[in-house]
Amino acid sequence: MNKIITEITPLSEKDCFYLVDRYKDRFTFPVHRHEEYELNFLANCTGARRVVGDSMETIGEYDLVLIGNGIEHGWEQHECDNNRIREITIQFSHDLFGESLLEKTQLASVRRMLEVSSNGIVFSSGSIMKVFNRLDNLTKIDSGFYGMIELMAILYELAEEGNYRRLSSSSFASLKPTVDSRRVQKVQDYINLRYKEDIRLSDLAALVGMTPTAFSRFFKLRTGRSISEYVIDIRLGHATRQLVDSTTSVAEICYECGFNNVSNFNRIFKKKKGASPKMFREIYQHHKILV
Repeated sequence: MNKIITEITPLSEKDCFYLVDRYKDRFTFPVHRHEEYELNFLANCTGARRVVGDSMETIGEYDLVLIGNGIEHGWEQHECDNNRIREITIQFSHDLFGESLLEKTQLASVRRMLEVSSNGIVFSSGSIMKVFNRLDNLTKIDSGFYGMIELMAILYELAEEGNYRRLSSSSFASLKPTVDSRRVQKVQDYINLRYKEDIRLSDLAALVGMTPTAFSRFFKLRTGRSISEYVIDIRLGHATRQLVDSTTSVAEICYECGFNNVSNFNRIFKKKKGASPKMFREIYQHHKILV
Protein backbone atom coordinates (compact mmCIF):
# COMPACT_ATOMS: atom_id res chain seq x y z
CA MET A 1 0.00 0.00 0.00
CA ASN A 2 1.41 3.39 -0.98
CA LYS A 3 1.66 6.09 1.65
CA ILE A 4 0.30 9.62 1.65
CA ILE A 5 3.14 11.96 0.80
CA THR A 6 4.46 14.05 3.70
CA GLU A 7 5.35 17.47 2.33
CA ILE A 8 8.46 19.25 3.59
CA THR A 9 7.32 22.86 3.36
CA PRO A 10 9.71 25.77 2.57
CA LEU A 11 8.87 27.34 5.95
CA SER A 12 11.91 27.70 8.20
CA GLU A 13 12.02 28.27 11.97
CA LYS A 14 12.83 31.93 11.38
CA ASP A 15 9.87 32.56 9.06
CA CYS A 16 6.49 33.83 10.22
CA PHE A 17 4.73 32.37 7.21
CA TYR A 18 5.24 31.15 3.65
CA LEU A 19 3.07 32.44 0.79
CA VAL A 20 2.75 31.52 -2.85
CA ASP A 21 0.36 33.15 -5.34
CA ARG A 22 0.07 31.35 -8.66
CA TYR A 23 -2.09 30.70 -11.70
CA LYS A 24 -2.26 27.19 -13.11
CA ASP A 25 -4.21 25.24 -15.70
CA ARG A 26 -4.82 22.12 -13.62
CA PHE A 27 -4.37 20.42 -10.25
CA THR A 28 -1.41 18.05 -10.21
CA PHE A 29 -0.17 17.85 -6.59
CA PRO A 30 -1.31 14.63 -4.85
CA VAL A 31 -3.11 14.28 -1.55
CA HIS A 32 -0.54 15.10 1.11
CA ARG A 33 -0.03 16.19 4.70
CA HIS A 34 2.29 18.49 6.63
CA GLU A 35 2.53 19.75 10.20
CA GLU A 36 2.07 23.44 9.42
CA TYR A 37 -1.29 25.21 9.24
CA GLU A 38 -2.38 26.00 5.71
CA LEU A 39 -4.88 28.60 4.52
CA ASN A 40 -5.65 27.86 0.88
CA PHE A 41 -7.70 30.09 -1.44
CA LEU A 42 -8.85 29.08 -4.93
CA ALA A 43 -10.66 31.02 -7.65
CA ASN A 44 -11.93 29.90 -11.08
CA CYS A 45 -12.15 26.34 -9.76
CA THR A 46 -15.76 25.30 -10.45
CA GLY A 47 -16.01 21.53 -10.72
CA ALA A 48 -12.74 20.69 -8.97
CA ARG A 49 -12.87 18.16 -6.14
CA ARG A 50 -11.47 18.89 -2.68
CA VAL A 51 -10.22 16.07 -0.47
CA VAL A 52 -9.71 16.79 3.24
CA GLY A 53 -9.45 13.75 5.48
CA ASP A 54 -12.54 11.67 4.75
CA SER A 55 -14.39 14.61 3.17
CA MET A 56 -14.70 14.75 -0.63
CA GLU A 57 -16.63 17.65 -2.16
CA THR A 58 -17.01 19.19 -5.61
CA ILE A 59 -16.39 22.92 -5.20
CA GLY A 60 -17.68 26.09 -6.83
CA GLU A 61 -16.07 29.22 -8.24
CA TYR A 62 -14.24 30.04 -4.98
CA ASP A 63 -12.87 27.90 -2.17
CA LEU A 64 -11.16 28.82 1.08
CA VAL A 65 -10.07 26.22 3.63
CA LEU A 66 -7.90 26.11 6.73
CA ILE A 67 -5.99 22.90 7.38
CA GLY A 68 -4.36 21.98 10.69
CA ASN A 69 -2.93 19.05 12.64
CA GLY A 70 -1.41 17.24 9.65
CA ILE A 71 -4.73 16.14 8.16
CA GLU A 72 -4.48 14.80 4.58
CA HIS A 73 -5.68 17.22 1.91
CA GLY A 74 -5.52 17.91 -1.82
CA TRP A 75 -7.47 19.05 -4.87
CA GLU A 76 -8.07 17.19 -8.13
CA GLN A 77 -9.25 18.35 -11.54
CA HIS A 78 -12.46 16.30 -11.58
CA GLU A 79 -14.91 18.39 -13.71
CA CYS A 80 -13.00 21.70 -13.66
CA ASP A 81 -12.24 22.93 -17.20
CA ASN A 82 -10.85 26.38 -16.38
CA ASN A 83 -7.23 26.79 -17.51
CA ARG A 84 -6.55 29.84 -15.32
CA ILE A 85 -7.06 28.69 -11.74
CA ARG A 86 -5.75 31.10 -9.12
CA GLU A 87 -4.34 29.66 -5.91
CA ILE A 88 -3.05 31.55 -2.87
CA THR A 89 -1.43 29.25 -0.32
CA ILE A 90 -0.32 30.50 3.09
CA GLN A 91 1.49 28.16 5.49
CA PHE A 92 2.42 29.03 9.07
CA SER A 93 3.70 27.06 12.04
CA HIS A 94 1.81 26.05 15.18
CA ASP A 95 3.93 28.34 17.35
CA LEU A 96 3.33 31.46 15.26
CA PHE A 97 1.15 33.09 17.90
CA GLY A 98 2.54 31.32 20.94
CA GLU A 99 0.36 29.68 23.58
CA SER A 100 0.28 32.71 25.86
CA LEU A 101 -0.92 35.06 23.10
CA LEU A 102 -3.71 32.70 22.01
CA GLU A 103 -4.93 32.51 25.60
CA LYS A 104 -5.77 36.23 25.54
CA THR A 105 -9.48 37.07 25.47
CA GLN A 106 -9.12 39.12 22.29
CA LEU A 107 -7.93 36.04 20.37
CA ALA A 108 -10.42 33.53 21.76
CA SER A 109 -12.19 33.18 18.41
CA VAL A 110 -8.88 32.60 16.58
CA ARG A 111 -7.86 29.97 19.13
CA ARG A 112 -11.15 28.12 18.66
CA MET A 113 -10.89 28.30 14.86
CA LEU A 114 -7.36 26.89 14.89
CA GLU A 115 -8.52 24.04 17.15
CA VAL A 116 -11.39 23.15 14.81
CA SER A 117 -9.05 23.29 11.80
CA SER A 118 -7.63 19.95 12.94
CA ASN A 119 -10.63 18.53 11.07
CA GLY A 120 -10.08 20.92 8.16
CA ILE A 121 -12.63 23.75 7.82
CA VAL A 122 -14.20 25.45 4.80
CA PHE A 123 -15.43 29.05 4.87
CA SER A 124 -18.69 30.41 3.50
CA SER A 125 -18.80 32.50 0.33
CA GLY A 126 -19.63 35.54 2.48
CA SER A 127 -16.49 35.06 4.55
CA ILE A 128 -14.42 34.63 1.39
CA MET A 129 -15.70 37.89 -0.04
CA LYS A 130 -15.02 39.65 3.25
CA VAL A 131 -11.32 38.76 3.29
CA PHE A 132 -10.57 38.50 -0.44
CA ASN A 133 -9.14 42.03 -0.73
CA ARG A 134 -6.89 41.37 2.26
CA LEU A 135 -5.70 38.07 0.75
CA ASP A 136 -4.98 39.79 -2.54
CA ASN A 137 -3.23 42.65 -0.74
CA LEU A 138 -1.10 40.19 1.26
CA THR A 139 0.43 38.87 -1.98
CA LYS A 140 1.65 42.41 -2.78
CA ILE A 141 3.16 43.37 0.59
CA ASP A 142 6.95 43.36 0.58
CA SER A 143 7.45 43.99 4.29
CA GLY A 144 7.44 40.83 6.40
CA PHE A 145 6.19 42.79 9.41
CA TYR A 146 3.19 44.32 7.66
CA GLY A 147 2.54 41.01 5.96
CA MET A 148 2.33 39.36 9.37
CA ILE A 149 -0.11 42.03 10.57
CA GLU A 150 -2.25 41.46 7.48
CA LEU A 151 -2.28 37.67 7.98
CA MET A 152 -3.36 38.10 11.59
CA ALA A 153 -6.15 40.43 10.46
CA ILE A 154 -7.33 37.84 7.90
CA LEU A 155 -7.41 35.06 10.49
CA TYR A 156 -9.14 37.30 13.01
CA GLU A 157 -11.86 38.37 10.55
CA LEU A 158 -12.50 34.77 9.51
CA ALA A 159 -12.68 33.68 13.13
CA GLU A 160 -14.97 36.51 14.21
CA GLU A 161 -17.27 35.92 11.22
CA GLY A 162 -17.55 32.31 12.35
CA ASN A 163 -19.10 31.07 9.08
CA TYR A 164 -17.12 27.89 8.65
CA ARG A 165 -17.81 24.17 8.96
CA ARG A 166 -15.77 21.10 9.72
CA LEU A 167 -14.81 18.82 6.86
CA SER A 168 -13.21 15.61 8.14
CA SER A 169 -14.69 13.47 10.89
CA SER A 170 -12.85 13.41 14.22
CA SER A 171 -12.50 9.62 14.23
CA PHE A 172 -10.75 9.73 10.84
CA ALA A 173 -8.44 12.48 12.09
CA SER A 174 -7.86 10.63 15.40
CA LEU A 175 -9.13 13.59 17.38
CA LYS A 176 -10.96 13.47 20.68
CA PRO A 177 -14.21 15.45 20.48
CA THR A 178 -14.48 18.28 22.98
CA VAL A 179 -17.76 19.31 24.59
CA ASP A 180 -18.71 21.36 27.62
CA SER A 181 -20.80 18.61 29.21
CA ARG A 182 -19.29 15.84 31.33
CA ARG A 183 -22.28 13.60 30.67
CA VAL A 184 -21.95 13.98 26.90
CA GLN A 185 -18.19 13.47 27.10
CA LYS A 186 -18.71 10.30 29.14
CA VAL A 187 -21.08 8.89 26.51
CA GLN A 188 -18.80 9.92 23.63
CA ASP A 189 -15.84 8.19 25.29
CA TYR A 190 -17.98 5.07 25.73
CA ILE A 191 -19.00 5.10 22.05
CA ASN A 192 -15.45 5.78 20.84
CA LEU A 193 -14.22 2.70 22.73
CA ARG A 194 -17.10 0.41 21.73
CA TYR A 195 -18.10 1.58 18.24
CA LYS A 196 -17.48 -1.95 16.91
CA GLU A 197 -20.14 -3.35 19.25
CA ASP A 198 -23.92 -3.12 19.37
CA ILE A 199 -24.65 0.20 21.14
CA ARG A 200 -28.05 0.58 22.81
CA LEU A 201 -29.66 3.87 23.74
CA SER A 202 -30.85 2.41 27.05
CA ASP A 203 -27.27 1.56 28.05
CA LEU A 204 -26.03 5.07 27.18
CA ALA A 205 -28.86 6.70 29.12
CA ALA A 206 -28.18 4.51 32.15
CA LEU A 207 -24.51 5.47 31.96
CA VAL A 208 -25.42 9.07 32.86
CA GLY A 209 -28.50 8.38 35.00
CA MET A 210 -31.16 9.61 32.58
CA THR A 211 -34.17 8.09 30.87
CA PRO A 212 -33.64 7.20 27.18
CA THR A 213 -36.11 9.86 26.01
CA ALA A 214 -34.59 12.61 28.16
CA PHE A 215 -31.07 11.64 27.19
CA SER A 216 -31.88 11.63 23.46
CA ARG A 217 -33.14 15.23 23.70
CA PHE A 218 -30.19 16.26 25.88
CA PHE A 219 -27.56 14.74 23.56
CA LYS A 220 -29.08 16.28 20.43
CA LEU A 221 -29.29 19.68 22.12
CA ARG A 222 -25.62 19.58 23.17
CA THR A 223 -24.09 18.07 20.02
CA GLY A 224 -26.51 18.93 17.20
CA ARG A 225 -26.71 15.23 16.28
CA SER A 226 -28.87 12.34 17.41
CA ILE A 227 -27.23 9.35 19.09
CA SER A 228 -27.68 7.21 15.97
CA GLU A 229 -26.16 9.94 13.75
CA TYR A 230 -23.19 10.29 16.10
CA VAL A 231 -22.54 6.54 16.22
CA ILE A 232 -22.74 6.29 12.42
CA ASP A 233 -20.33 9.20 11.97
CA ILE A 234 -17.80 7.63 14.36
CA ARG A 235 -18.04 4.28 12.57
CA LEU A 236 -17.71 5.92 9.15
CA GLY A 237 -14.63 7.83 10.27
CA HIS A 238 -12.90 4.62 11.28
CA ALA A 239 -14.09 2.91 8.10
CA THR A 240 -12.71 5.61 5.81
CA ARG A 241 -9.39 5.56 7.67
CA GLN A 242 -9.15 1.81 6.97
CA LEU A 243 -10.09 2.34 3.33
CA VAL A 244 -7.22 4.83 2.99
CA ASP A 245 -4.57 3.04 5.06
CA SER A 246 -5.18 -0.66 4.40
CA THR A 247 -6.01 -3.22 1.73
CA THR A 248 -8.73 -4.78 3.88
CA SER A 249 -11.84 -5.62 1.85
CA VAL A 250 -14.91 -3.40 2.04
CA ALA A 251 -16.92 -6.25 3.58
CA GLU A 252 -14.34 -6.80 6.33
CA ILE A 253 -14.16 -3.07 7.08
CA CYS A 254 -17.96 -2.97 7.25
CA TYR A 255 -18.13 -5.55 10.05
CA GLU A 256 -14.95 -4.39 11.83
CA CYS A 257 -16.41 -0.89 12.20
CA GLY A 258 -19.72 -1.93 13.72
CA PHE A 259 -21.97 -2.20 10.66
CA ASN A 260 -23.84 -5.50 10.36
CA ASN A 261 -24.91 -5.35 6.72
CA VAL A 262 -22.69 -4.61 3.70
CA SER A 263 -25.51 -3.26 1.53
CA ASN A 264 -26.60 -0.90 4.31
CA PHE A 265 -22.98 0.16 4.88
CA ASN A 266 -22.54 0.97 1.17
CA ARG A 267 -25.78 2.97 1.12
CA ILE A 268 -24.96 5.00 4.23
CA PHE A 269 -21.37 5.58 3.13
CA LYS A 270 -22.40 6.89 -0.30
CA LYS A 271 -25.05 9.16 1.23
CA LYS A 272 -22.60 10.65 3.75
CA LYS A 273 -19.41 10.74 1.66
CA GLY A 274 -20.76 11.22 -1.86
CA ALA A 275 -19.07 8.08 -3.18
CA SER A 276 -19.24 4.36 -2.55
CA PRO A 277 -16.52 2.84 -0.29
CA LYS A 278 -14.85 1.31 -3.36
CA MET A 279 -14.90 4.60 -5.28
CA PHE A 280 -13.68 6.52 -2.22
CA ARG A 281 -10.67 4.20 -1.96
CA GLU A 282 -9.95 4.50 -5.69
CA ILE A 283 -10.08 8.32 -5.57
CA TYR A 284 -7.65 8.37 -2.64
CA GLN A 285 -5.32 5.81 -4.19
CA HIS A 286 -5.28 7.78 -7.43
CA HIS A 287 -3.59 10.60 -5.50
CA LYS A 288 -1.14 8.50 -3.53
CA ILE A 289 2.56 8.29 -4.29
CA LEU A 290 5.47 6.68 -2.50
CA VAL A 291 7.24 8.87 0.06
